[in-house]
Amino acid sequence: MAKRVLVVDDEKLIVKGIKFSLEQDGMDVDCAYDGEEALEYAKNNSYDMVLLDVMLPKMDGFQVCQAIREFSDMPIVMLTAKGDDMDKILGLEYGCDDYITKPFNILEVKARIKAIMRRTTSVKTKEEDPAIIESGDLKLDCDSRQLFVLGKAVNLTAKEFDLLELLVKHPNKVYSREKLLELIWGQDYPGDERTVDVHVRRLREKIEPNASEPKYVHTKWGVGYYYA
Repeated sequence: MAKRVLVVDDEKLIVKGIKFSLEQDGMDVDCAYDGEEALEYAKNNSYDMVLLDVMLPKMDGFQVCQAIREFSDMPIVMLTAKGDDMDKILGLEYGCDDYITKPFNILEVKARIKAIMRRTTSVKTKEEDPAIIESGDLKLDCDSRQLFVLGKAVNLTAKEFDLLELLVKHPNKVYSREKLLELIWGQDYPGDERTVDVHVRRLREKIEPNASEPKYVHTKWGVGYYYA
């Protein structure tokens, strides 16, 4: 089945170029040119990837990303201005999985999209792992990629779920930020270790009774993170 991608940018020439290139690789591509249109597409369709520009009319990319995260963990890659670290950090805060800086090479865009799709697919198809993991007040359904805390569903982004799943499956094993970056985001990911810190903080806010005194995801100072 062909992969489905939503491309969102108000610069129509950029959208046209990305759409043409992805279709050459056999992907189905939908296009949106403002935030409201993008959100409607995301609500009414299931995508393997969303390429989302930060600067959009009607709703900006951060607002769209945050709104999508209320109902879906579909992978989102933000398109940000070159060298604008604040855009990258905000994108991660709002739940995006990766970012690409403008101007970009379309070959790099395609390579990054395919890498994320491969990782997402491999995580979803690990049949040797238990389907349900219960630990304390947490229950992870690895088939549907859902988390329940005290029986209540908690919406996680794709990367947040990957991170929690890895830590839960290896309790008390301390992972350095560098190792987590490699395992969850891949060796070719251009971001730095702040990416891991942002995701751990967001994860704690969602699963911990008190995020400042974590019960599940702990910090080993000077080393990294572990689950206990």
